[in-house]
Amino acid sequence: MTTTPETPAAPLFDLSRLFIAIRRRKRTWLATALLGLIAGAAVAVALPAPPTAVAKVIVVHQDDSPTDSGTLMRTDVAVLQTTAIAEGALKKLRSTDTPENFMKNYAGLGLTNNVLQITVKAKSNEEAVAQAQALADTFIADHVKRSQAAAAAQSQAILDQRKNAQDELGKVEQQIVEEEGKGRQASQPTLENLYSRRAALTAQISDFTSRAQQAGIGSPQVAAGTQIVDAPRALPKAFLKTTATDAGVGFALGLFLGLALVAVSAVSRDRPVLRREISTNLGASVIAQLPSKLRGPARLWRRSRAVSERKRVATTLVRLVKKDPRPVSLLELGAPKVVAALALDMAGELAADGAVSVIDDLPGEDVRKLAQETKSEVTVVGAGDEAGELRIGVGTVSPGTAWTDLEHLGKETVLVVKAGHANTLWLHTVARQLADQGIPVIGVVVVDPDPRDKSDGTLWDGLHTALRGRGGETPAPAPVEREDRLDELVARVAERVAKTEQPTRRFAPVRPVLPPALATPKPPSSPLPAPGTVSVPDHLNAPTKKFAPVKPPKRPTPFKRDHGEPSHKGDLDADLEPEKSAEVS
Repeated sequence: MTTTPETPAAPLFDLSRLFIAIRRRKRTWLATALLGLIAGAAVAVALPAPPTAVAKVIVVHQDDSPTDSGTLMRTDVAVLQTTAIAEGALKKLRSTDTPENFMKNYAGLGLTNNVLQITVKAKSNEEAVAQAQALADTFIADHVKRSQAAAAAQSQAILDQRKNAQDELGKVEQQIVEEEGKGRQASQPTLENLYSRRAALTAQISDFTSRAQQAGIGSPQVAAGTQIVDAPRALPKAFLKTTATDAGVGFALGLFLGLALVAVSAVSRDRPVLRREISTNLGASVIAQLPSKLRGPARLWRRSRAVSERKRVATTLVRLVKKDPRPVSLLELGAPKVVAALALDMAGELAADGAVSVIDDLPGEDVRKLAQETKSEVTVVGAGDEAGELRIGVGTVSPGTAWTDLEHLGKETVLVVKAGHANTLWLHTVARQLADQGIPVIGVVVVDPDPRDKSDGTLWDGLHTALRGRGGETPAPAPVEREDRLDELVARVAERVAKTEQPTRRFAPVRPVLPPALATPKPPSSPLPAPGTVSVPDHLNAPTKKFAPVKPPKRPTPFKRDHGEPSHKGDLDADLEPEKSAEVS
């Protein structure tokens, strides 16, 4: 038993197809990148950066340590962005602006754990410098004030503790005086405890006094160290640098948007680009390919190459047309200009063998226009005009095509399809409509193929699809030949059956041997039966012997013996008497 190999499932997401689609549509994402570049440069010119001033302040923290991870500096930046600092700077500037609006025009940045950079934007350089100076002074004053307030609070707390110690010392002194007044009755252990307590309180009060004096001084290193290290100055206007930066940002943004747009459209639109995809969806093999219309300066030095490639493909199609005089049509899908030029080239080569007419059924009459532009001598007629014996029809299979009119252009067709023009659904529609009209596809000419496409456009599912070119029609056999072949086939079958089958052997019927008593005399020979009657053998005409019917035995009646038990003896003797008499006879 042979099993058909399973067809591998199509991948959910084909990366190679995505890359090819992105490469083919490079004009789209390059255009969006160029637009982003131009937009960024235009923004830099139309909206120049406002005048900016920068000041740097070194900030000394009382609790600073080498292991700090920048928490204190982030706190200073947050304090700079408060309304209290903004309001204090506005008071120094004698400005009527609100603190909320002023906060939008400056920002703080911690360069290190102790260096703060203040950036201010204003309408002019002088105003920006003044605002930066006011902000720096206000921040330094607030920082020193907060440090001194912390020191004063610490000193006051120490003084409060000293006062409590002094009060307690007074009580101890009073206890000592009372205990000494008792004279000899005073307790020496109690006095010793009071003396030691008095000494400890005296030392504690002295420590509190020294600490309070140090705390009262404050943090002179904070007040002396926190200062402006880089005076406010206006930044120079770097027009070229700003323009280049904005243009680069616009270019990157436009490139990203273009690539994203192309990738999404490639996945959602499902337009085959590879030769194998086009041939599979159309059900016909690719026989040739042509480059698309050249754009830009390349038309100047590559025009002759494109024309030579088109004439080479026309020569290939002419070889197919010459095999059979039946009319052939060229149907385009996304390449009307190419199919028009291809038809004129074919007609020009076929004109040497006879009159050739090109039937132009394109919507825009591209064949006639091209023939007039190139001054071609090929006869171009309309779809309803009379044509010569050899005709080449030119039509389209784009949406809106009259499918029933395609058979008038040619009995067979060559599809000229532009890669990436139609989606998979429409390619299936074209193949189905041509099959319904009974128009076989000789082959497919792919226009604008991908230069890096390494796939083959040949179908290998069967001879009818793998065949490239015109397969021709097999002539039907004559009726007489069919009858002769049928008689010959019947004779061969009969001869084979006669050789293989064994002949049927007939045996005489077996007659039963009857006893003499049952034998009956043989009746005289009777004449032959009449036609249509059936004769019966003699041994089947014996008389039927009848036998007496078998009667069931009678049911015995019970009788009683002397001792009262039932007995069947009389009945049994009566039943056995006929059997005994039969044995005796």
